[in-house]
Amino acid sequence: METRSALVPEGLDGMRVDAGLAKLFGFSRTQAAEIAEAGGVTRLGVTLGKSDHLTASDMIEVSWQPRREATLEETPVENLGIIFDDDDIVVVDKPVGVAAHPAVGWEGPTVIGALAAAGYRVSTSGAAERAGIVHRLDVGTSGLMVVAKSESAYTALKRAFHDREVSKVYHAVVQGHPDPLAGTIDAPIGRHPRSNWKFAVTSDGKPSVTHYETLEAFPAASLLEVTLETGRTHQIRVHMAAQRHPCVGDTLYGADPTLSERLGLTRQWLHAHRLGFNHPATGEWVDFESPYPEDLQHALEVLRT
Repeated sequence: METRSALVPEGLDGMRVDAGLAKLFGFSRTQAAEIAEAGGVTRLGVTLGKSDHLTASDMIEVSWQPRREATLEETPVENLGIIFDDDDIVVVDKPVGVAAHPAVGWEGPTVIGALAAAGYRVSTSGAAERAGIVHRLDVGTSGLMVVAKSESAYTALKRAFHDREVSKVYHAVVQGHPDPLAGTIDAPIGRHPRSNWKFAVTSDGKPSVTHYETLEAFPAASLLEVTLETGRTHQIRVHMAAQRHPCVGDTLYGADPTLSERLGLTRQWLHAHRLGFNHPATGEWVDFESPYPEDLQHALEVLRT
C-alpha cells in the first residue's frame, strides 16, 4: 500500500476528486477514479467519492495499491482463426472472449498470447505487451484483426490506420429501426462522465464518424453494415446507443436483456466482417472477410422466424 498527502492548491478548487487527483499526483483519470471508488481518498478522516469536489487548502490523503504491470501469457486459443499469414502480417479471426493484448485487470486469453503459444513471432515495436498490435477489437466483439510480424509492417500499418487508409466494415444487429435507414453519425466520443468502463457522446470528446446502412429489418431489430472513419473505443456501440438503437445484447449500453435472452446472446451482436488495406510490403490492396460465428448466426435465425 502506498500513501501520499497534499494540500489542494487554489487551481484545483472545486474540481472533481478523480480529475484533481490525476493532476495532483499524476495518476491517469481512470486510476484516480478507481482509487476513490476503493475508498482511498480522505479529507479530515472523511472518505471522498470520485465525483465529490475538492476545496483549496484542504489536506487530502490518498492510499492505493500499486497497479500490476500487464504481462504476456502464452495461452493457446483453439478457435483463433488464421485467415492469412506471410513474413510481414498475420490476419486473425478473433473469437469472442479474447482480448487483443494483455492489460491490467484482464486475466483471460489474448490474441498476442495465442499467437506466441502457436509459435508465431510478431513485431517487437510498441510496448512489450502490445507488440505487433496496430488496432484492437473489444473482448466481446469477434472478427478480423491484422497483426504486424515485421518492423516495417508495423510502421506502415500504424500509419495506414492513423491516416484512415484502412477499410473497416462491421456488421451489427441493433434494436429497432434506424431512421433514416442509412446515414452517418458524426458525434465526438469521450469517457462517460459517470462510469469508468463506458464511453459516451460528449462535447469535449474526440471526433468520431460512423457510416451505416440497413441490410435487413426484423420486427424488433435491424442488421446493419457499418463502416468506420475513425476508431474510437466502443465507437459503434456508443454511436448506436446514442441514437437509441443499441447493439442487441449490449447491456452495458442499454440493450434490452429480455431480447438478448430470447436470442441466446451473452454479448453484443457486433462482428468485424471485412478488413482491407494496402499490404505493407507489396503495396497491393488486400481484402479479407470473416463469416458470422455460431452465436451471432443463431441470433439472426431466431430474428428471422
